[in-house]
This record gives sequence, structure tokens and C-alpha cells, in this order.
Amino acid sequence: MDNYIFGLRPVYEAIKAGKEIDKVMLKNNLMGELSGELISELRKKGIHMQYVPQEKLDKVCNKNHQGVIAFISPVSYHNLEEVVSAVFEDGRTPLIVLLDSITDVRNFGAIARTCECAGADAIVIPSSNSVRITEDAIKTSAGALYNIPVCREANLVDSILLLNQMGVEVAAITEKAERSLFELDMTVPLAIVLGSEDTGISVSVLKRCGKKAKIPMVGKTESLNVSVSAALAVYEAVRQRGI
Repeated sequence: MDNYIFGLRPVYEAIKAGKEIDKVMLKNNLMGELSGELISELRKKGIHMQYVPQEKLDKVCNKNHQGVIAFISPVSYHNLEEVVSAVFEDGRTPLIVLLDSITDVRNFGAIARTCECAGADAIVIPSSNSVRITEDAIKTSAGALYNIPVCREANLVDSILLLNQMGVEVAAITEKAERSLFELDMTVPLAIVLGSEDTGISVSVLKRCGKKAKIPMVGKTESLNVSVSAALAVYEAVRQRGI
């Protein structure tokens, strides 16, 4: 069962205090001065909001939730700029993995497990239209999510711009590329971008990626599972770097 807190004032104070909130469910047409302040704070912090019917809230919590339930993240999120700066300060070459619109818990857990095993420095996810880090995700990752920094960013396009400014190249793994993954120089400071299996990498994010590469496909099946694609890309970086 997910850990959660409920009620207008408790949720508002938890957010103000910097509690790691994964998402907040709000009753449809929630009104009032405090609810307005809460929504404003959620938007300011980039916390995902979901408007739902009263009945859905009642199924989660049968107490007086006042139309608000906040789910607490089991991990603490990290600041992307601080993570990258720390890697450079350690004299290492950053390897970051950005996940665009990955919503399947099992895929996310498998990707996190691979990234942690391969020594990737961080996973970056958007605050909306993304998987939630639940106990199921941690279980699927075999606990790896406790051991690798996860950065939750309001906008992946802004994250890519930040990485570029810090000297990190960004490469999209996409079937729309002409160059093979194995032709990509991955010895440089690098961020790898992967998208969901159904929609791929969004147009706005793909446009910002300085490099694009595809995983060669010779069989009849059109695509690989995204967690497999992530493993191939991350371990190609490991191979090239001779780690």
C-alpha cells in the first residue's frame, strides 16, 4: 500500500516543509481559500496533480480527507545540476539517463536496476506523464532505486539545456536516427534519452537532442522493450569507457 497523507492543512504543510510528495489527488471542483493556496504551491513545486471524483478518493482513504490525498515518495529526489557538478568534481565522466513518458512501473524498475549496476550517475524523469516511484517500482528494481540518484524535473527540455550548458552531450535513442548506437561516441560526458514504447521520445525533447542513434534491428519484430533498449545503450557506454 502506498504511504499517503490526507487533508488540506496536513498536505499543504507537508509540501511547504519540503516533504517528498510524489503526486496529489484532488477532488473535482475543489473550492476554498486553502485549497487555492495548496494548488498554487503544487504548481510552484512542480508536483503532479490529478483531479478525481470523490469516490476515488474514498477508495484510497475512508477518513475525512477533505478532497485531498498526497502520496509520499519512498525516495528522495536529487537536484540534477548538483549531481552533474559532483560527478565532474570527482574527476569522472557523467553518464545520465533521461526517461521521457515512461509510465510502466516494471520497465522503470528494470531500467533503474540496469543503470545502477552499470554505474550510471542519475536517472531523470519528468514530474508529469511519468512513472511514480512506488514500493512496486523499488521492488522491481531489486532495491536499486535506493542507490541511484533520481532527479524529477518539471521540464525535460530545460533539463537538456542545462546539461548542454554544463558540457554534457545529449543523445536520443530512437528508430528515427540513421546512425547506429555502436557508432556513437559515448566516452564523452553524455546523457542518454529514451522514450516510451508507444509514443517514443516527444517531438520537443527529440528536437533538443544534439545526437540521435538507433539500435540496429534485423528481425521482423519492430521494436525492443524499452528496458532492453536502455540496457543496450548504457552498457555500450560502459564498454566504450572500459569500465
